[in-house]
Amino acid sequence: MQPFNLTATGYNLNYLPEYIALRHGFFRDQGLDVKVTIPVPWDHVLDHLAEGSAHMALGGIWVPSMYRDRVQHYTVFAQIANRCPLAVLKRGSADGFKLTDMAGSTVLMKSGGGASVGLFFKMLLREQGIDARGVDYVQDLDGIMLGNLFQGGMGDYFITDNLSALAMVARNPNVSIAMEMVEQGDIPWSVYYRETATITPELLDAEQRFCVGLAKGIQWVMDRDAETFRDELAELFPNVPVEVAVRVTNDFRRNAMWTSTSVSRNGFERWQLGLRDARLVKEPLAYEEIVNDAPASAAQAIHQSTTTADASLPAKESATYKPLVNGTPASKAQTVLG
Repeated sequence: MQPFNLTATGYNLNYLPEYIALRHGFFRDQGLDVKVTIPVPWDHVLDHLAEGSAHMALGGIWVPSMYRDRVQHYTVFAQIANRCPLAVLKRGSADGFKLTDMAGSTVLMKSGGGASVGLFFKMLLREQGIDARGVDYVQDLDGIMLGNLFQGGMGDYFITDNLSALAMVARNPNVSIAMEMVEQGDIPWSVYYRETATITPELLDAEQRFCVGLAKGIQWVMDRDAETFRDELAELFPNVPVEVAVRVTNDFRRNAMWTSTSVSRNGFERWQLGLRDARLVKEPLAYEEIVNDAPASAAQAIHQSTTTADASLPAKESATYKPLVNGTPASKAQTVLG
């Protein structure tokens, strides 16, 4: 079994197909012994790549984009999350809500997992012709702290991940979800990457096998109503009511959160425009400049040529899958990042 170490920027529901692939042995079927580490702070994933302790990093594509030609070149190999997993919360009823209602408001945005929350929301405003500079932002605080402050009266809106948003609504009848951003179009929200200069033929082979396992995980999730694997969701996310995890998972399934291991070209080009307007890149990068789709596309072909996993098979590795956040099991560390 070949060791294959991942370093991830968070522990999120939008990474679910990877967790399923780990629990059900889809990576081991490809000869890979995948281990996951989640450093705190999240940007230590870059250190893990630099020191060679990780084969790939999982996180936002905005990081390798802004680093290119400035600090380090990274190559993106695959995608897991094809949509933005955030939600907008407001006080009172969300009936009749329009994005234009947010002009001139104060918006609280969690930022513990990096810049992606603000990057996407401000891009969405610009796409709708709303001046993002006409909104006040509070975004330099922890998500839990901001959530408590929002419920206590600070700001007009709060942006956080869907799972946390629904959990808050379930506890607090005075707030509602005004918008789920998973419905707002394709975006390569979460991707796998590593330093370009360190890529070898052996690594490309392992990347391809990893993508085969990930593709099986995506199909497994997409083939099943989340209600049928609620027990697995309860084990993976013990700090969230299982009904909330089931609802968010099915919402993601309906709205193209998980589509393919290949990075969406249209989503990539859209996100690059957003990164340019946010001044993270001078000009949008070309797809081929930063993405090597060969392992993912080859993996899709291999996966499609094989039979799908038997739906009746039980999870084979649930007891052994323990991604760590600084030595603590991730699900117990309450690490829910954007």
